[in-house]
Amino acid sequence: MSWFNQTFSSTLGKKLIMSATGLFLILFLIGHVAGNLQIFFAEADNGRLFNEYALFMTTNPAVKVLSYLTYISILGHVFYSIALTQRNKKARPVGYSVENASANSAWTSRNMGVLGTFVLIFLVIHLKSFWYEMHWGGIPVQNYDGQEVKDLYVIVKAAFSQLWYVGLYVFCMILLAFHLSHGFQSAFQTLGLNHKKYTPLIKKVGMAFAIIVPLLFALMPIYVYIQSLG
Repeated sequence: MSWFNQTFSSTLGKKLIMSATGLFLILFLIGHVAGNLQIFFAEADNGRLFNEYALFMTTNPAVKVLSYLTYISILGHVFYSIALTQRNKKARPVGYSVENASANSAWTSRNMGVLGTFVLIFLVIHLKSFWYEMHWGGIPVQNYDGQEVKDLYVIVKAAFSQLWYVGLYVFCMILLAFHLSHGFQSAFQTLGLNHKKYTPLIKKVGMAFAIIVPLLFALMPIYVYIQSLG
């Protein structure tokens, strides 16, 4: 147990946990964006397919386990990022007299903490708007073939009919894109998955992921908002 504690309390151990939780959250984003794509087709059936998808995601035992792993990964990712930031500050309490950070590292790598903080704040707001309302809000119910299902699509339309929320959502997806553009490749590097043949491919896949996934997420509130105007 002492070996375990020493390993994962070290800087390398914290980085490994950061990378592992980050990759798990990347997998979560893939599943989340794929499921939520149904928003683009929800008007055709008044949200039925989306509501049935939401019911499956909130009642299936396997999905529930994955949800708990996601919560743990988020908390672990945040906790260890703070711990690493504090350790780095202690290791270099006084800045260099001459510092040219832009020449030594990318802007995203120098501001991962700031980007992550904004994404975390957005996540709290997002959970309040959807997750909290789903469990404890007064959500209307639809009857589909004799089964009562919470009409979560009503919540989606209500949230995305507010221009300020749509703007916040899109802005935070831009920040998420920057965060992922460095975090994707960095996670593989920390885990030792570096190879002169495959690293360029990992970088390209990571950049594509950092653009496509946040873009799809950002298009959802824009689409619903435009629908609400019609």
